[in-house]
Amino acid sequence: MRVIMTCGGTGGHIYPAVAIADEIRRRKPDAEVLFVGSEIGLERDLVPESGYDIELIAADGFDRQHLLRNIKVMRTLRRGAKKSRKIIKEFRPDVVIGTGGYASAPVMKEAQKLHIPTYIHEQNAVAGMANKLLEKGVKKLFLGFEEASGDFRFPEKHVLAGNPVRHEFIEADKEKARAELGLMPSDFVVLAFGGSQGAGRVNRAMMKVIETFNGVSDFRIYLATGGYYYEAINQELADRGVALADNVVIVEYIHEMAKYLAASDLVISRSGALTVAETTVCGKPAIFIPSPAVTGNHQYFNAKAVADKGGAIIVEEKDLDNDKLADEILKLKNNPEAMKEMAAGSLACAPFDAVKIICDNILGPEKTQ
Repeated sequence: MRVIMTCGGTGGHIYPAVAIADEIRRRKPDAEVLFVGSEIGLERDLVPESGYDIELIAADGFDRQHLLRNIKVMRTLRRGAKKSRKIIKEFRPDVVIGTGGYASAPVMKEAQKLHIPTYIHEQNAVAGMANKLLEKGVKKLFLGFEEASGDFRFPEKHVLAGNPVRHEFIEADKEKARAELGLMPSDFVVLAFGGSQGAGRVNRAMMKVIETFNGVSDFRIYLATGGYYYEAINQELADRGVALADNVVIVEYIHEMAKYLAASDLVISRSGALTVAETTVCGKPAIFIPSPAVTGNHQYFNAKAVADKGGAIIVEEKDLDNDKLADEILKLKNNPEAMKEMAAGSLACAPFDAVKIICDNILGPEKTQ
């Protein structure tokens, strides 16, 4: 069996594709899997690190603010479509699976023109434009959130699957993770990050949190800033006269996210679909700060799906002030019963069977021994 996985841009599109590819390989060890991604996304590094070959195409997204720029985007997309067709003809896939990102649309469209079965996965609670356009030609459309179904036109193709999460998150063990990180059972561990590329507003909100809890013995704070913000955040803390104590760790990127999520008590993050899925399968209470700069405000609705089950608190950017985040953290730390209820609410949203549901629909149900 030959499979093309197409995805790109951020970890939120890439890691679900990796999770699906891993399950295909587990079920069909002889399967050949090729990733196709964009020249400008994180997939250039993340896919090979995950053990898969990748071909790169020219790809870009439309700019709704600067319409003239879209002339250049159209040229880029034509180049990407031409190379996509060449890759598909040479690799001869039996199926093409897309999980979003700039590269997905041209690859999926070319596969459909060649009458190759295609499947797409929509991660967010509000559907993206590319998936809306591709829906008519796919065999199945997998939904990360039920709320997205109303954005599409062919409900008979829809399968509510949840968002695929890699096995290391599902299997992560809190006690083992905390032991490996040298944490005490009594430590209250806060894990903060802004997605795979970081988020300036989340980082700035964490400044006051760090100032408040720096050096507090039973607090542990891990902040992943993203590479773009790392030096600026450290410089600003230095300018404020904050000498970081041992209980605060600031890094560009967390490579072992499953371990750090498992070890944490509270997550503070954006609410991209993958972040929400990984947080919930680990059963972690969260304070979500949705990005307002996304299509259809989908991060807010991703977060709301968990908040409605009691697993998260939503703090919108417009409501963030100097003390808001620190106050929320302290309230939760001092209320173990509320934390326990939030953990249960988080787990209730966890997409444990997402990969199984997707692969059952593509490959057929797995035979039981």
